[in-house]
Amino acid sequence: MEASPIEVALGDEAATKRLGEDLAMAVRPGDVLALHGDLGAGKSTLARALIRALADDATLEVPSPTFTLVQSYETRVPVHHFDLYRLGHEDELDELGFEDAFAGGVALVEWPERAGSRLPQSALTVELIHEGEGRRARISGSDEAMARIGRSLAMRGFLTGAGWGSAQRRHLTGDASARSYETVRLAGEADRILMNSPPLVLGPPVRDGKPYAEIAHTSKTVSAFVAIDKVLREASICAPEIYAQDLDNGFLLIEHLGSTGVLDDARNPIAERYVAAAELLADMHGRPWCAHIEVAPGIVYDVPPFDRDAMLIEADLLVDWYVPAVSGKPADDALRARYRQEWNVALDRIEGFEPTLMQRDYHSPNLIWRAERSGHDRLGIIDFQDALVGPTAYDLASLAMDARATVPRDVEQATVNAYLARRRAAGPVDEAAFLEAYALMAAQRNSKILGIFVRLHRRDGKPGYVKHLPRIRDYLRRALAHPALAPMHAFYEEQGFLEEREL
Repeated sequence: MEASPIEVALGDEAATKRLGEDLAMAVRPGDVLALHGDLGAGKSTLARALIRALADDATLEVPSPTFTLVQSYETRVPVHHFDLYRLGHEDELDELGFEDAFAGGVALVEWPERAGSRLPQSALTVELIHEGEGRRARISGSDEAMARIGRSLAMRGFLTGAGWGSAQRRHLTGDASARSYETVRLAGEADRILMNSPPLVLGPPVRDGKPYAEIAHTSKTVSAFVAIDKVLREASICAPEIYAQDLDNGFLLIEHLGSTGVLDDARNPIAERYVAAAELLADMHGRPWCAHIEVAPGIVYDVPPFDRDAMLIEADLLVDWYVPAVSGKPADDALRARYRQEWNVALDRIEGFEPTLMQRDYHSPNLIWRAERSGHDRLGIIDFQDALVGPTAYDLASLAMDARATVPRDVEQATVNAYLARRRAAGPVDEAAFLEAYALMAAQRNSKILGIFVRLHRRDGKPGYVKHLPRIRDYLRRALAHPALAPMHAFYEEQGFLEEREL
């Protein structure tokens, strides 16, 4: 379906370049942008800005492809710039690899009418029209593509309202959810982060008429981030300052805490930084937290509990996704019932154990190392919107068995020891009970992650997560080695969950 066209006034060349950046933040592999306009309308200026934004290189040489007909660039998304003005016949497109160009990348096509029937019907149309001293861009395309572009343009509008309308936008990262992040730069100012967190789209019901996200208490709006950020900062924890917010649309302009993490250049854990992160965590667990947080006048966010249903629906991802992937067939009812029974028995042992503000993903991607600072201020914390009220042991398991980095056993032990030493210094702690809870939460988390990483590969087309599976299986073996988990360990061994498997 064709959505209503979007029109953008372009008062000068700088505005045309900003539109190129805004389009660069929205394009996806497979997109074809048909650039229409008279000579001098700004098509090449728009294309050049888009390519430079994808390359994150404002000085990248982007010559006009008038004579070569096509120029290709290996950017974040491969991009191919066509100028078909000199094309004799559409059959010549075969020699240019026209269809291959947009199979796995983005194609920008000037003079697209010369492509004739070879231009995909799904192509986005970007028409540049002279208007007074400037231009007007008219963009049209499918509902899905126009939704992406419309959101990117809304983000530019949000920046304008925050006084950053002329900022340069560059893709920073996306995560396993629909959230994405950009670095925005404005002359004379420190870089900031533009957070794009659209309201969560709930999936179909999976149990008791409820969707997975509702049972697992996944954050539904950006209000969750704002709320957790507020209580962390009030506790003098280094979380980003929020400079501007649009709670309805899910846009935040926040502080850029830095780009250095807790891993070295080879992505190995730096033991001293993991120890520092454990000590910060221990101090956070030693204080009370408010779970009823005012986000804005009249808007209150209640931090959900990490209850039994949430723990089980997460653990079920192993049988929902991992088991079918490695066995070639769905898990049957008998296996599911036995799996649930083992987990319920184990979870009974830690019912109500040491509830705290549980950040849920306290691990290397979300920890920023600030070497110039001292004490706990050396660590910045991000990506905490899915926080729950749950066991203290969970976040330590998330850190010490980091899903995104291979933590050697000695570093894991040093991390756990540092946490417990800090807890002991603050008062009595039942270490035996804590270590049992730590092992169980590690087993729960890594069972969940085995399923999630397969789901990201099979359902969401993100194969890069599969490479982490051997590490996650190793973490599961470590966790299940605790004597209290012997029955579950035996069950996992019996079912082959811990075996090295290829997908």
